Amino acid sequence: MNNSALVLMISSEVIIASVTIYFFWRVLKAPKNPEPDSFLENDDMQK
Repeated sequence: MNNSALVLMISSEVIIASVTIYFFWRVLKAPKNPEPDSFLENDDMQK
């Protein structure tokens, strides 16, 4: 494998890993939804 192929492979792996980690971090740090998630909880609120 020549140097240009190695540089291209490593740089593309770093870019893909960075984007994946960035969006995974955004999902983990998203604010919680204040609404109930279950339809059963919604039924109790309507009574």
